[in-house]
Amino acid sequence: MGMTFCMSQLVIDDEISGMIKRVVSGISVDDELMAVDLIKKIGIGGNFLGERHTLNHIATEQAQSTIIDRRMRGVWEKKGSKGMLQNANEKAKKILETHKPMPLPEGAAEEMERIIKSSE
Repeated sequence: MGMTFCMSQLVIDDEISGMIKRVVSGISVDDELMAVDLIKKIGIGGNFLGERHTLNHIATEQAQSTIIDRRMRGVWEKKGSKGMLQNANEKAKKILETHKPMPLPEGAAEEMERIIKSSE
């Protein structure tokens, strides 16, 4: 495992784990989120996407993907038809080029080295 690694797969796995985290956090069932009055107003088969209520809650209630393109097919094609793998490749490259990790606390590197040596 340590000999090969795919940064794009790591980005995809991170995206999937974020979606799983959102799902397992559960669904709130309260008057605001259920929006029964809005459902009655719009009606069965109506379009809720343009409603202020939807816009207010979509970012927190739906997992927000950065590599999965959810646009309609025609729009997606006009924007270059990039798939998830291509988007993951681009995101991984950008992270590698721009990310500035926080420095390890004093003594952490030595402690990790000690732990690794003790397990070999």
